[in-house]
Amino acid sequence: MASMNGPTVMGTDGRDFLHRERVASQYKVSAQTKTRLKCCLFFHLLLAIVMLLKLLPDILDKLNIFILEVEELEMPQPVKWEYLWTFSILYSIFALSACRKNSSFLLQVYIGGVVALGLAPVVFAFFFYLPEAYEFVSTGSAEGQRVWQGFPYSMVNMAFLLVALQVHIFSLFFSSRLLTAWKVRGTKKAQ
Repeated sequence: MASMNGPTVMGTDGRDFLHRERVASQYKVSAQTKTRLKCCLFFHLLLAIVMLLKLLPDILDKLNIFILEVEELEMPQPVKWEYLWTFSILYSIFALSACRKNSSFLLQVYIGGVVALGLAPVVFAFFFYLPEAYEFVSTGSAEGQRVWQGFPYSMVNMAFLLVALQVHIFSLFFSSRLLTAWKVRGTKKAQ
């Protein structure tokens, strides 16, 4: 590759670049989408850490470990969907491995795991907390609702659920784009 002011090949002024090879579009899409999927996985990890912090008092209680500072937070008792959702982070290992190896099978395992353990509990919890959140938004009063640190528990959960829903939808979108890009690559090899 010639520099701006460096020597050029005899017989050309550098404007004949149209005949040169280009990177196929599916490889560009694959590289960009892998990066975006990894960003989604990072945000999923951050959400999982937040959820583990919320579950920490219950986990410590089950292990008979008493830490006064944790108990003083007075965290609400966890619901089963929170434990189920937390296990969805394990499928990120499949996604990272799929990105490294360009493996469609591992990415399909990730998609199945995120739909079953990530998206389904989030949608369930969204509809579970929706009536309380609607009541709080319409009346402006948290009377009769569970409250944590002065905030209605349903609104705290709805904020978490909306972020988690976006992360899962984007990660599924990027995963499907990767599968499409890798499928194009595979069909061209077969021909």
